[in-house]
Amino acid sequence: MNTLKILFTALVFFLSLNPCSAEIIGTSSEEARWLTLESNTPNGRHIVFVTGDEEYRSEEGMPQLAHILSKYHGFKCTVLFSINKETGFIDPEVLDNIPGLEALKTADLMVIFTRFRNLPDEQMKFIVDFVESGKPLIGLRTSTHAFDIPADRKYRRWSWRNSQWNGGFGRQIMGETWVAHHGGHGWQSSGGIIVKEHSKHPILKGIKDGDVWDPSDVYTVNLPLPEGCVPLLNGRVLSGMDPDDGPCEIEVRDGEKYDKNNPIMPVAWIRERSLSNGEKQRIFSTTLGASQAFSREGSRRLLIQASYWCLGMEDKIDGKGKVDLVGTFRPTPFGFSRHKKEVKPKDLLNVILKD
Repeated sequence: MNTLKILFTALVFFLSLNPCSAEIIGTSSEEARWLTLESNTPNGRHIVFVTGDEEYRSEEGMPQLAHILSKYHGFKCTVLFSINKETGFIDPEVLDNIPGLEALKTADLMVIFTRFRNLPDEQMKFIVDFVESGKPLIGLRTSTHAFDIPADRKYRRWSWRNSQWNGGFGRQIMGETWVAHHGGHGWQSSGGIIVKEHSKHPILKGIKDGDVWDPSDVYTVNLPLPEGCVPLLNGRVLSGMDPDDGPCEIEVRDGEKYDKNNPIMPVAWIRERSLSNGEKQRIFSTTLGASQAFSREGSRRLLIQASYWCLGMEDKIDGKGKVDLVGTFRPTPFGFSRHKKEVKPKDLLNVILKD
């Protein structure tokens, strides 16, 4: 056996022992443009994360969730990013390129966290085909306004504002499109409050009031939610940016008292969407999702258990499943133009995952 074969054999053996190892797969021989995480204890299910937002660092939060699902729960996870075609760097301000979407052809669940993407038809088709297949999906935060496609394009109706499909993907699939900021953006964070009548739902096992927190503000949604949407978690507008801050104060506007928490806005809901074949498509939607939220156990547990429910695996949810961070997670505060520059998928993995 020559030296090269010995080194290759040693590398394969090392990766087989390392539960945090990542198989980097791409269409370029020089550099991968997405991440694929293979579990050492595979359960046969494949989850694809589609990221691409300019503000809430989905390119950091979603890889962490993917590692938790792969390392502790046996899922194969693929994480896709907005990529600059010329440099290969992750750039969430590139609105028209998310390579690797063909992975959705073998996915059992899609987790989407995008904002105003204008993807070419050949890329958009993979997302549309997946949604129309009836397979389950999870949408986070700005996925209420996931796409902004010009009027002369094939998939225009998927845009957040269009004359063909009211509210586009956001309202028609997730249950709501972009409406407004309800809490104070950048100075009032969100605390999760259990909806009492649905407190026994499997997704909420092991979660109590205040466990779920997000530094981003509560979004406005139109009440009631569309038929078939069941709210699980309401969002209490907090007085500040710390999870221990109490509810915001009642304001006086034009001589009238105004309480942002009355009515309180739902921030996480489920939907079982009726399909033409009589079956139901499971959807979990949340208007939370800033990467810093996943530093908190309750926020991670909510998404991990939502993944199980979407896949029809709720019998495996006991509220005690492992949701520990994998490696050292150092999420970037949300905000425009704050994404880490000159980072490729494997570099981002190394920045936030150091096991």
